[in-house]
Amino acid sequence: MAAIEGAGTAGAEAERAVMGRIVLASLVGTTIEFYDFYIFGTAAALVFGPMFFPKSAPETQALNAYLTFGIAFLARPVGSFLFGHFGDRIGRKSALVATMLMMGLATTLIGPLPGYATAGVLAPWLLAALRFLQGVGLGGEWGGAALIATENAPDGRRAWFGMFPQLGPPIGFFIATGLFLALLIGFGEAAFVDWAWRVPFLASAILVAIGLYVRVALEETPAFKAAMALDKRIAVPLGAVLRDYWRPLIQGSLAIVVCYALFYIATVYMIGYGVRSLGLSRVSLLEMLCVAVVFMAVATPISAALADRVGRRPVLLVSAVIAAAVGLMMPALLAQGPGGVLAFLSLALGAMGLTFAPLGALLPELFPTEVRYTGAASAYNLGGILGASLAPSLAQLLEAAGGIAWVGYYIAVAAAISFLAILSMRDTRDDRAAG
Repeated sequence: MAAIEGAGTAGAEAERAVMGRIVLASLVGTTIEFYDFYIFGTAAALVFGPMFFPKSAPETQALNAYLTFGIAFLARPVGSFLFGHFGDRIGRKSALVATMLMMGLATTLIGPLPGYATAGVLAPWLLAALRFLQGVGLGGEWGGAALIATENAPDGRRAWFGMFPQLGPPIGFFIATGLFLALLIGFGEAAFVDWAWRVPFLASAILVAIGLYVRVALEETPAFKAAMALDKRIAVPLGAVLRDYWRPLIQGSLAIVVCYALFYIATVYMIGYGVRSLGLSRVSLLEMLCVAVVFMAVATPISAALADRVGRRPVLLVSAVIAAAVGLMMPALLAQGPGGVLAFLSLALGAMGLTFAPLGALLPELFPTEVRYTGAASAYNLGGILGASLAPSLAQLLEAAGGIAWVGYYIAVAAAISFLAILSMRDTRDDRAAG
């Protein structure tokens, strides 16, 4: 009897160790890849305008930098189609290793990239090409990380395990923003603009090596192994998604629009707006964002736990209403000075965490195993085109046309779109096939 109990205990400990590695791989991977993605957005707001675009047109430098930032969101569906295909055909693990290699290479090469003063018109084109590759890499990342977590999750806890890839973005953002802040404080604005902004990009090579070490040790998920055993793999997963699962693809894409709008207006657009229109320093804005992203990190597990308890749909509907309220409050909060700016950033990122967490489980649950990587990744990244690709540049245009209130209306409209998409869905909490 003691031997049986001992064997049972050892088995339970081994299972916990395996689950720990899975959680670590999904969390570390998305943290590193989103770090890579976010340092571009921060640099676009702080230095890329004058660095990579002609000084003869200073009024368009910031807009051009934001448009370069948006290129990655057009590339992300390409990554979801490409890596989703191999993730559904060959395996989740192989696709995740490839996404990290592509992202790491593109990010590291931005570090030594010459500026417009040195390379002329070639400089912005090289920047745009590397940003495109970043987008392709990240386009395949999230879907695979979410599947590694949710396809290994115990029954009734998919939202909780799907939360760990969702924690990667706030942690990656905190590391990226904290490093930029340390460089600004340590070297001053002149040195930062001259050369120090390159350090976070070059440091990516070290982080990617760590991420690859963690991911190479992964095994395939039980759901994918079962699909292989039954020979359920589909020759062209994207074709099957577009033919048979177009409705959940559209619903999932629209459901995530408000997440993107909240995040990129709060983190990218607000840096430029705070410096340009509110007279705040880069240092103070980065400090505020380091505080505000904690609200996103705290809201994420709360929302995930509720999504397992009461369902994905009610949590997401309430979260969309909260996001709309934050958008409508935006002009009044920003009028209150630095304290109001911090309050808006904290509320916006907190609302983003509430809406973001349940999607780690919901989007994979919308699709069967044989097309799940392609379907979930495509919905996630098509939503990025609608919600994020033009968010900073569109917000700047709306501000110029009607003032900051119009930017708040933009957030509220994005929330309404997501609310209606979620309202049209069934709740997927009890779907066993998603495991």
